[in-house]
Amino acid sequence: MAQKLALNSDQQKKIEDTFQQHRLKLVDLDATLRREEITLEPLMAADTLDEAKTVAQIDKVAQARAELEKANARFLVGIRRVLTADQWKKLQEVSRTDGGGRGGPPGRGGGRGRD
Repeated sequence: MAQKLALNSDQQKKIEDTFQQHRLKLVDLDATLRREEITLEPLMAADTLDEAKTVAQIDKVAQARAELEKANARFLVGIRRVLTADQWKKLQEVSRTDGGGRGGPPGRGGGRGRD
């Protein structure tokens, strides 16, 4: 990807640093979202629906998803800050053609594919 974007060594280092800064947070938020989704599954599958619990859990899933999306967007802003306008456009093009879909960062595929 670095070659496709013609990144210089300084840009590569800054992007790697940005990735390392955001990596643990993204992993934690992804795990939280998965946990909340797993908690919702039996509530939805129950023979008798407990609407209050189910709606409360849906709110938790939505909140977890929003937090993950915000963290991912902040990560992308960090990468965007390092790239030139042409490099950013190229990244978006490559992400779309490589199946990334949302103009995501190098090596991350643009998202989790849950949308």
